[in-house]
Amino acid sequence: MTASGLRKLQDELKLLISVERPKISGEIEVARAHGDLRENAEYHAAKEKQGHIEGRINDINGWINRAEVIDVSKFKGDTTVKFGAQVELLDLESDKKVGYRLVGEIEADLKKRWISVASPVARGLIGKKVGDVVTIQSPGGTREYEVLKVSYEDVE
Repeated sequence: MTASGLRKLQDELKLLISVERPKISGEIEVARAHGDLRENAEYHAAKEKQGHIEGRINDINGWINRAEVIDVSKFKGDTTVKFGAQVELLDLESDKKVGYRLVGEIEADLKKRWISVASPVARGLIGKKVGDVVTIQSPGGTREYEVLKVSYEDVE
């Protein structure tokens, strides 16, 4: 996991514990005051939400406790693709440029073009250098990319 990924998890955990947990406890108390709990939809919905919050807290605690944080700034200037790299590629079929950041599974976010280091694209890129051509086997078929640029920055 990157340092920024760890910070995001810690921030989410803090929010869940200090804001969401007390808020849902209050909602449960209000719903409980409405009477018979067997037929109280508000109460059951609040209890279900509480379960989701507690589950998320447990998941995040586990991820944080097992995290191996990689300081990607140590790789600055390196042109070999490894965990934490921001990689710019040229799709040799379409002649379009595409960029990805290789991150841990928990940090992956396709909207940001952050892909899991375990994904087919990332696995194919690991160990490659600027100028290398790599063939990636993906669900959509085989694609060839040229590695144009590799950089390492711990971004948010």
